[in-house]
Amino acid sequence: MDKILSQADWFERAKAVLPGGGFGNFDPTMFIRDGKGSRVWDENGKEYVDFLIGSGPMLLGHGHPEVLEAVAEQLPNGMTFFANNAAGVELAEEICRAVPCADQIRYVSSGGEADMYAIRLARAFTGRDKVVKFEGGYHGMSAEAQMSLAPSRMVNFPQAVPDSAGIPESVRAEMLIAPFNDPDFIRSLLAEHGDEVAAIIVEPLQRIIPPAPGFLQLLRDEADKYGIVLIFDEVVTGFRFSYGGAQELYGVTPDVATLGKVIGGGFPLAAIAGRADIMAHFDKATVGADKWLMQLGTLSGNPVAAVAGLKTMEVLRRDGAYDQLRANGQRLMDMAGAALSEQGIAHQIVGDPTLFEIVFADTQPRDYRDVFNADTAQGAKFNAVLMHEGIFKAPGKTYPSLALTEADFELTGKAYKVAAAALA
Repeated sequence: MDKILSQADWFERAKAVLPGGGFGNFDPTMFIRDGKGSRVWDENGKEYVDFLIGSGPMLLGHGHPEVLEAVAEQLPNGMTFFANNAAGVELAEEICRAVPCADQIRYVSSGGEADMYAIRLARAFTGRDKVVKFEGGYHGMSAEAQMSLAPSRMVNFPQAVPDSAGIPESVRAEMLIAPFNDPDFIRSLLAEHGDEVAAIIVEPLQRIIPPAPGFLQLLRDEADKYGIVLIFDEVVTGFRFSYGGAQELYGVTPDVATLGKVIGGGFPLAAIAGRADIMAHFDKATVGADKWLMQLGTLSGNPVAAVAGLKTMEVLRRDGAYDQLRANGQRLMDMAGAALSEQGIAHQIVGDPTLFEIVFADTQPRDYRDVFNADTAQGAKFNAVLMHEGIFKAPGKTYPSLALTEADFELTGKAYKVAAAALA
């Protein structure tokens, strides 16, 4: 009989073949063996309520039977073709029906790719080079996106701070960094540089921080004023906040949006969605060689991901799905807040019921620096206790799902109380 390996055993093996012993995503000492519904199990056999849900895609929970059935029907008919397929077209049609800004879409395999191409698309469309990005905003791993993502050294705006080695100095010169939720700064920045800016890229809800009333509309107005392409990064919020995403929820339509996670139903799939005249730059026959944006990918729009996404979206269209998702999230927020308030611990529950986190601070954060200056030691301890108590989540986010059960709420409520008591 083969020896059953523990998490520690697997980590030792991983360190020999993976830098840092991991894939670069989550805690490399954590190895997930199984996922079913709202739960996951690690290689030691410990069971958790899953609030990471694959960093967002598993909105219906793990192994949803209808998604599994759709995938099982597709697999014998082919896994990928590097050619058009009907399921990919049907999924594109549904995305265009759902997302306000989407006249057309182009598939890629990851949200980071979608963001990279969206920025390049804006440059192709406008003929300009500069990009406005908000400090703390996450837009994948491209050189542009790695500017002022999570700086530990605060500099004066709009100077960019690279978060990674290997980025040319020339990239920094094209990035203008702004504080989130600061309308006066944006007006001032664009008054000086607006005619040079190709794109404003923004998470409508930045990580967990909601936009201040009117802030997204201000970006829309300023983009129109200077002929700038407004990009909403909806890789996280798309089909999570509502069926039409954050742009539907907040009532502000960008020129281009990036989508991922939910649209692939747990498989690698993402998309750039936007206005037809902008998206035309992916079509050489329409715009000509000089304005054409070359884009291709081996797995783009592959049929397995497409059928998984189609079935996931079908489930989300059913009556009451989003009401239930929001109710699940609100219940978790209320339980966490009650547990911490009972212990007299200063905290803020930040975000949306479909995506939130607890920040240990006296006031609601409005931007990255407010979150950076919160009590991160308290947050780390709180999350460590939750993990010990059987709650699996990222350090900075809680993702509710539709798979949560009454037993999950009971276990989570108890864990919140234990974690709050540990901070008292």
